[in-house]
Amino acid sequence: MEQKEQFANEIKAIRQMMEQSSRFLSLSGLSGILIGIYALAGAYFAGQVIENKTASVNLFTGKVSSVSFIIMFAIAVLVISLATVFLLTYRKTKRDGYKIWGKGTRLLIVNLAVPLAAGGLLTGIFVARELYGIVAPLLLVFYGLALVNASKFTRQEIYFMGLCQVATGLVAAVLPQFALPLWAFGFGIVHIVYGTIMHFRYDNNSKTKKP
Repeated sequence: MEQKEQFANEIKAIRQMMEQSSRFLSLSGLSGILIGIYALAGAYFAGQVIENKTASVNLFTGKVSSVSFIIMFAIAVLVISLATVFLLTYRKTKRDGYKIWGKGTRLLIVNLAVPLAAGGLLTGIFVARELYGIVAPLLLVFYGLALVNASKFTRQEIYFMGLCQVATGLVAAVLPQFALPLWAFGFGIVHIVYGTIMHFRYDNNSKTKKP
């Protein structure tokens, strides 16, 4: 009996090592919460600009169009979000004793990058043609597809978050008048809920915790 238990434990350890080599398991739940907060703040300020119904807004010493201001603000939020993800995930990876760059990291990034790049380029084309109503649905759907595509190389919670983003994007396409609130829900509320779950489920666990 003891030999069987020892053999089962060895098999379990081998399986965990194989999963850890091909999956990135050190995503930070706290980064998800912060990204959600950034998104809600960004949606609020974008809403304020839209409600003012002005063709341009003051920015430092000059004026820019409302659309240009929103785009610049969105880019700033994106840069801050990416920096937050990198810093907190790097800290968690080091704490767990893993390497930040490995097979799992490469697979995760590649599977995220293709749908995100396609969605970003398509969104840019529509923005250039001033078709702004489709931007929020496109961003949500392509971001969700990227998460679903990459979920097999990280935690399974990413898969369900991706489905939520896709569903939210489709609703935003059907109800364009609610595009901004739905964008805030997808990138804000969903991220906060996901980050909270990840934080309490994984952030304080040891690196031997089974995914």
